[in-house]
Amino acid sequence: MLAILQRIIQEVSQANDIERALAIIVKRVKEAMKVDVCSAYLSNESQHRHILMASDGLNPQSIGRAGLVFGQGLVSLVAERAETVNLESAPDHPRYHFVPGTDEQNYCAFLGVPIIHHRKVLGVLVVQQRARRRFKEDENAFLMTVAAQLAGAIAHAEVSGGIAKLVSNVSEGVSLKGLPGSPGVGIGTGLVIYPPADLDAVPDRQVEDVETEVEVFREAVALAQDDIRDLQTRLSTALSKEDQALFDAYLQMLGSASMIEQVIGRIRAGSWASGALRETINEHVRVFESMDDPYMRERSADVKDLGRRILRCLQKDRQAPPPYPERTVLVGDEITATMLAEAPIDRLVGVISAKGSSSSHVAILSRALGIPAVVGVKELPVVRMEGQSLIADGYNGRVYVAPSENVRKEYQRLAAEEAQMTADLAELRDEPAQTPDGFRIPLYANTGLLSDITPSLLSGAEGIGLYRTEFPFMVRDRFPTEDEQFHIYSQVMEAFAPKPVVLRTLDVGGDKSLPYFPIKEENPFLGWRGIRITLDHPELFLVQVRAMLRAADSLDRLSILLPMISSISELDESLKLIQQAYHELLEDGEAVAKPRVGAMIEVPSLVYQIEAVAKRVDFISVGTNDLTQYLLAVDRNNGSVAELYDSLSPAVILAIKLVVEGAARHYCPVSICGEMAGDPRAVLVLLALGVDSLSMSASSLLRIKWVIRQFERAKAQQLLGTVLTMESAKEIRQYLGNALVEAGLGGLVRAGNK
Repeated sequence: MLAILQRIIQEVSQANDIERALAIIVKRVKEAMKVDVCSAYLSNESQHRHILMASDGLNPQSIGRAGLVFGQGLVSLVAERAETVNLESAPDHPRYHFVPGTDEQNYCAFLGVPIIHHRKVLGVLVVQQRARRRFKEDENAFLMTVAAQLAGAIAHAEVSGGIAKLVSNVSEGVSLKGLPGSPGVGIGTGLVIYPPADLDAVPDRQVEDVETEVEVFREAVALAQDDIRDLQTRLSTALSKEDQALFDAYLQMLGSASMIEQVIGRIRAGSWASGALRETINEHVRVFESMDDPYMRERSADVKDLGRRILRCLQKDRQAPPPYPERTVLVGDEITATMLAEAPIDRLVGVISAKGSSSSHVAILSRALGIPAVVGVKELPVVRMEGQSLIADGYNGRVYVAPSENVRKEYQRLAAEEAQMTADLAELRDEPAQTPDGFRIPLYANTGLLSDITPSLLSGAEGIGLYRTEFPFMVRDRFPTEDEQFHIYSQVMEAFAPKPVVLRTLDVGGDKSLPYFPIKEENPFLGWRGIRITLDHPELFLVQVRAMLRAADSLDRLSILLPMISSISELDESLKLIQQAYHELLEDGEAVAKPRVGAMIEVPSLVYQIEAVAKRVDFISVGTNDLTQYLLAVDRNNGSVAELYDSLSPAVILAIKLVVEGAARHYCPVSICGEMAGDPRAVLVLLALGVDSLSMSASSLLRIKWVIRQFERAKAQQLLGTVLTMESAKEIRQYLGNALVEAGLGGLVRAGNK
């Protein structure tokens, strides 16, 4: 059964639309279970009906027409219960309802299982038999497994099919749900960014010069043939004749008129070569994967490999940057910092990523650049988004594809209001972040790129609260030298003089890797990362600290921040090494000042040892991104659980309360440097808790200053009293959002300025 299930999943995952996906399912399940009927019903919320969308066994004329009103029949019973219904004789059940035109009256035995995707019932999968019998447990288990495994593929196919219909103007638009990544509204044209040699990620794209595109494809095929012949020659002495036959098979396929002509046919129909290749290869793969012979099924992998080889050859001549539309909405399965950095900032109006969460790096970088972003759009059909008219609502985490004129006009109005609000906020740049009742809280900038310095200065930041030193390490092909680091840190210190600067020591591992220092782990976020790496390599740590101290010279403006501390022994060892670097420089005749040293509170263990930490350091900085991740046991880059990640969880708020109270007993100041500091709702809580400073992306700073200048601290403390009685992040987020709206700050938490 496992092999059958895998084949079904493979076929469905290749389906271009929901109709094709469901047709495959009902046919394959009927064959596997040897039943008389297999049918799939999809739940249509707008029509309030379960519609028969596919069947192998019922009257074909009823497909797409027949259905049951919600609450009617056995299919509704399965959907309501969200569990299996197994009946020996369906007509005898009180909920049985015959659907005219389906010929369903001929069948007795009934087994229905719900198709559930992310807690939502998408539909019901049903098998039926003429004979009276109760389906066995293993049959029940198989059908449940099919439904569970295929729910995601069905959801994806449903969205993908909806997008496809936009091309022929059959649909008025598609709305997709994701997660808020960066606030704002981005309205523009989709440009798909994808990694090289990834055939499945190639987007749909139209061409005007068909004959030139055909020639480009023919040249790529010729290059692929040459590459394979070279491989065959180089390995001729090392491989047997049987193994060399694989290369002959590749060359034979490349010379196959059917495959090559199919690609050319698609190009002549208007598709660019890469998209035509993707569709043709996928079609051939489906044929092989549907074969009964295991040997022939395995040949599908050879077809995929061949497709990737041709794609690489196509991409060799296409190294130029893609044609960025005037208003570009960048779309990708997983958008990296490099992809964002390569895009012309003057054309970039939005970011949409299928993967990620509100605290993933694409979201953090988008906020730093002030670009609206929607992340974690699970059902995003990336390949169909090229050239589409898009709206990215970074407040509500929603994407609109080919929006109606009414939707577009409304978002244009909201975007105009937001632009006016941003312009108005610029007047606060030189004003203090002080509450009406006199409570002053310094606001600093988070940065990691030299290009961020000017925006940070223009935002009115009172210094740098977190400089991420890993970026200079990530863009090189080796560890930067002490002098290279010294020059970078010097530029940062000079740009912000005489304001204070906090430099964080190297924080790699987890989702931040160095190409020349790869770390492969099954669970990287709980593995070798942050201070654990640099303590295991003190030579790296000492070089970096020496560069920091030299850059600060003898001025008392430098603070060094230690990431990912999880025990007091790690803190003590780090402090000892900083002392060593300081004394070494003094011995070398360098005029350096002893830095202030702080510890990041990211690991829950230190929350409960906060007083021991406060006794040893000059300041504490709470990294709410990782602290939230570890407290809630939610991988913040995993789209499947991203909705569970929320820094306004009661557990996170109580943890920060413990940190602030414990540090205060030793007169140790506490800063918040995670993304929570830039959340207008969360700032009300942080203000009430009594944190000493906040550090955030430059794009958030004026918005947070506006909140602080509008709210008396006494009012924030009153809100906190209510928040501490609440038991869910959703309840807290809504309550604080309402408080902002009532104070006339609604534009900070939703589109528009009201």
